[in-house]
Amino acid sequence: MLPDVTAVLDLAPADDTSAPVRRSRAERQAIVLDTAERLFSSRSSRSVGMDELVRETGLGKMTVYRLFKSKDDLVGAYLSRKAATVLAFIDAELDRLEGDPRAALLSVVDAVERDVTRTGFRGCPFNNVSSEYDDPQHPARSAAADYKFELYGRLERLAEEVAPGAGEDLAAQLHLIIDGMYLSGGLLGPDGPAAHGRQLAEKLIDAAVARA
Repeated sequence: MLPDVTAVLDLAPADDTSAPVRRSRAERQAIVLDTAERLFSSRSSRSVGMDELVRETGLGKMTVYRLFKSKDDLVGAYLSRKAATVLAFIDAELDRLEGDPRAALLSVVDAVERDVTRTGFRGCPFNNVSSEYDDPQHPARSAAADYKFELYGRLERLAEEVAPGAGEDLAAQLHLIIDGMYLSGGLLGPDGPAAHGRQLAEKLIDAAVARA
């Protein structure tokens, strides 16, 4: 029996002298997820069909479906990878600011502000994509909830260092500020209420410290 060639090879579109390009599973996954991110972020996940996405990857249909059994699985994987990237960036900032939890908390808010004010910002991808699906068990909803839970955990740990005994409340307030900045920034632009997020975060942190 012949080996399943499509599972290990993807043919690159080229001239007659081109040879098959051998790609690892991880490389093929990256191609699909990169394509999904480009299409989903410029439009919406629901508006992008799998046939279109397969065409844009340049891979075979069977290759894509071997990697992701359904569009639902692909959407969930897209958000999971996005979450891992964002959290890795946050963790690097927190490591850099270790020993200064106030600065570390504000660095998260600053990162959100930079995201909200960048060219082409269209809102938080976790909110945008997960809101397209009603089923709370949908992979997109699960991935978005997992990301927010992980983010809240980091905020709570730092908030507890800043204001012992008040970390839970302070983290919840900062988490709401972050969500509000993303929502307001996407709808009203960077000069709307989102522009006051950093200032409000500072006031909440200082107030929590004063009460602790």
